[in-house]
Amino acid sequence: MTFDQTAILVILAATMTLFIANYWRYDIVAGLALLAAVFTGLVPPEHAFDGFGHPAVITVCAVLVLSKALQESGFIDILVRLLDRARSNLTLQILANGGITAGFSGLMNNIGALALMLPVAIRDAQKAGRSASLILIPLSFASLLGGLVTLIGTPPNIIIATFRADALGEPFAMLDFTPVGLPVAVAGIFYLGFVGWRLLPRRDLQGSLESESEQIYNYIAEAKILEGSELAGLTVGQLEEMFDGEVSVMSIIDNDKQHLAPDVNAVMNVGEILILEGDPKALEPLYSSPEMKLKIGAVEIDLQTLQSNDVVLMEAIVMPNSSIEGWSMRGLRMHERYDVNLLAMSRMGSAPIARLKNVRFRAGDVLLLQGSKDRISETLQTLGCLAISNRPLTSKKLRKRFLLLTPAVFGGAIVASSVGLLPIQISFSAAVLILIISRAISLQQAYDSLELPIIVLLGCLIPVGHTLQTSGATELIASNISSFAQAQPLWMILALIMIASMLLSDLVHNTPTAVLMAPIALEISQQLGFSADAFLMAVAIGSASPYLTPIGHPSNTLVMGPGGYDFKDYWRVGLPLDVIILFVSIPLIILIWS
Repeated sequence: MTFDQTAILVILAATMTLFIANYWRYDIVAGLALLAAVFTGLVPPEHAFDGFGHPAVITVCAVLVLSKALQESGFIDILVRLLDRARSNLTLQILANGGITAGFSGLMNNIGALALMLPVAIRDAQKAGRSASLILIPLSFASLLGGLVTLIGTPPNIIIATFRADALGEPFAMLDFTPVGLPVAVAGIFYLGFVGWRLLPRRDLQGSLESESEQIYNYIAEAKILEGSELAGLTVGQLEEMFDGEVSVMSIIDNDKQHLAPDVNAVMNVGEILILEGDPKALEPLYSSPEMKLKIGAVEIDLQTLQSNDVVLMEAIVMPNSSIEGWSMRGLRMHERYDVNLLAMSRMGSAPIARLKNVRFRAGDVLLLQGSKDRISETLQTLGCLAISNRPLTSKKLRKRFLLLTPAVFGGAIVASSVGLLPIQISFSAAVLILIISRAISLQQAYDSLELPIIVLLGCLIPVGHTLQTSGATELIASNISSFAQAQPLWMILALIMIASMLLSDLVHNTPTAVLMAPIALEISQQLGFSADAFLMAVAIGSASPYLTPIGHPSNTLVMGPGGYDFKDYWRVGLPLDVIILFVSIPLIILIWS
């Protein structure tokens, strides 16, 4: 092997190891991989950031903005209302939820489709008296299955299409993925609706408002401020700072008038009763310190008393790439900065063992928050959290012009790219500009919809993946595989490539899986004399099928907390699904693309 081949293989091995270890976020790991390739001379410095101008990156950015515009139009809300009739039967509910989620996912970002349907699915499960654990993994898997159907359904499809354009001169078209992806999605959703949910545990979670009072009961104290107390004259913010952010003032009662979720600048006076929330160890000085001069009383907490017409309690889930990921409540100073109280938190359906101030938030954590009804929606958006119960009604009115305009512009962009009138990155970028100019989506909303970690991941890995080809490492890997595969039938070779892509996508993000496996699959097809399209389709299906772990895709991570799942729940349902995908897709790939 040459130095370049050795260097790029070492960099990729280290990158994959860091992805699997999940110690640093994947965009940081991708940045390190790019810099390593530059420092070793594999990527010229003047071309280090060419990946950010790659058509795949531009297309992903445009799809994210168009997805947000579609959500804001109210068009999707109309379709979701059709689900109310499907609540009577669990199988019917999973089929209906999964079918609509997959349909959304074929036209928008996977996570965006899941985020739209997650609160709806949880609400319907609660109304029907069912455990959410039976429906959320099927919902997540449906969002991934729907991405297989179209070019824009998932980033791996976009990467494979643009890779084909670079290698063979023409990309896959919008609906080239449909003849294989649609039967796979239909088979997968039917499996989830009739069999998959039966493999999941029924868990009664602590993550609902009806049961949160039991979880936080031991964290509540009632204290009346007596004459001479140190707290008299202090603000709520000063009290919380005195206890290092571990104590929250949920309510101040003054002459039977209750002030819920008081502002940090609210002053506490003699005779007022404070409803305090915090870890028992943090509350201990209130009981033991004579300077406090507080009359402590037991509290029979009813969560309904902690909300009013102006103050609400809301359960929210920490989204992937949230701004609070990796931060603790203490580090964020949530009440002071965001004017919300964190009352409880659950992870995988149970409260974390450590004291709440020290727990670092992760994607999928469920938070019980108390805050102003007028500002809670904006606060959740700032925090990067999704309301999953007591979801606030949107203040915007459905405007008929945008209800029709947004889908029409989106559809026009799809048609323009499908018939070859414009390249997809151009037609979708034009659609974004039309919607911004027409005010169907604001410029701020457009920028907020961009998932920068995904964009950085793509922009950094594309030059590294290109180096895998230019260094000859792809040919070297393919030669070793081809020598084994020479005597094997085509279906077995395609199955091995798809299985390798599936397993890799379960451990790392599906995007680097597609970037890594596409050139290898292309080289193998050329050495064995088979159609490159069949091999690229196998990579597309495999890299977009991370069903065995919660870390393979953010959609899987997102449902872990509300569903109370652990690792084994994913492969228990995902392994049969992988087998179904193999049995359905391989014959179709051979029939259509070989």
